[in-house]
Amino acid sequence: MAEAFQFELVAPERLLMSETVDQVVVPGSEGYFTVLKGHAPFMSTMRPGVVDVTPAGGGAAQRIFVRGGFADVSNEGLTILAEQAIPLAEIDGETLAREVKNAEEDVADAKDGATKDAAELRLNQLKEVQAAVSGERSSAH
Repeated sequence: MAEAFQFELVAPERLLMSETVDQVVVPGSEGYFTVLKGHAPFMSTMRPGVVDVTPAGGGAAQRIFVRGGFADVSNEGLTILAEQAIPLAEIDGETLAREVKNAEEDVADAKDGATKDAAELRLNQLKEVQAAVSGERSSAH
């Protein structure tokens, strides 16, 4: 069994989570990475994606969408400073579908390469969240 460590998830509006956990999977800018107790200290930027948190002592994993930020792994544990953080269970599928549609229109309407690249990045990120929310809902039933 994994040893527990301290995890904090901070969003601009509040401290979303401060718990002892067994592991956390983080959407790093270079790909997902898993943090366990004793992980080498480092800092990484994060891309939009889903943070998977395994609580200490078992229990249901918690999944939280983050829209970028920083992950700081230290000897004390892991701190995530997220630009935005929303538990997947709180994301409304209809609102997300509208956001995807709007992003698709932004890609189609883009006038130059930089604008199109930014719009495509946002669209891909929204589709990833949509897939995560769909998976979360289907596994909950």
